[in-house]
Amino acid sequence: MTDYGHPITFGLSLDPDVDRLAETRRLAQAASDHGLDHLAVQDHAYQPGHLDAWTLITHLAAETERISFLTDVADLQLRPPTMLAKAAASLGVLTGGRIVLGLGGGAFADAIAGMGGVRRDGPAMVAFTEEALHVMRAALSGGPVRLLSDRHRIEGYAAGPVPPSPIPLWLGSQGPRMLAVTGRAGDGWISPLNIYVRPDEVPGKQKLIDDAARSAGRDPASIRRIYNVIGTIGNVRGGPGLAGDVRVWTDTLTSWAVELGFDTFIFWPVTAHQAQLDVFAAEVVPAVRERVSEIRGQR
Repeated sequence: MTDYGHPITFGLSLDPDVDRLAETRRLAQAASDHGLDHLAVQDHAYQPGHLDAWTLITHLAAETERISFLTDVADLQLRPPTMLAKAAASLGVLTGGRIVLGLGGGAFADAIAGMGGVRRDGPAMVAFTEEALHVMRAALSGGPVRLLSDRHRIEGYAAGPVPPSPIPLWLGSQGPRMLAVTGRAGDGWISPLNIYVRPDEVPGKQKLIDDAARSAGRDPASIRRIYNVIGTIGNVRGGPGLAGDVRVWTDTLTSWAVELGFDTFIFWPVTAHQAQLDVFAAEVVPAVRERVSEIRGQR
């Protein structure tokens, strides 16, 4: 069993579809009122029906007071790392530190190129992403940033402002090379949805992260582990992802925490988003926290 001991946190994925903006605003406020920890926004800027993720986060951050925001995940091929660090640091200052950066190398090369980004695949994308993580870490600390490589040309950037608290860099990854980058350079691993990375595949991916972390002289336990969980709470049949009543969800998320090593669960409801959020926050979240605490106390 793998349990890295981090606090168990929960979030809600928000749909950036422009036609659902009114509902998204209501859900954001409701999630904050319920005491959830994170609001997550996917970043597919090349989708014509999607609002820009960073602009939407900024808008919603101005309407909430406590909850943090997570890019799930920001496309580094379309968002230069120094500029993304500047935007994150600025919003960190404006929100009192309610920002977590989920980052990705860019999964859809054709769409990225179609929007004017550089087409990078395979090893080139992985190398670009790893360098970008180091650039962003330096920029977020407020120090001078300079990097002249085949992938980045930063001739001298005086970074700032410095956010009031460190902004974590959580990396969305799935393949072996990107998982290794997560272990070497990331503050957290964001797993794709549970329908794309099944629970039985998780231990092998966690091992790749842990091995890479140890090789880099890092403690694997310092890396957060985040699972995007799609599904439906209730007496339902069929549908994608995790489906079942509150007990099924409580048992499953508890197991994924203490046996698979996840510490953060981002809920992607399939339907009836407000009603699903209400049940998730009021019944599943406290039950999972209590169960995990009990199990940890028994070890």
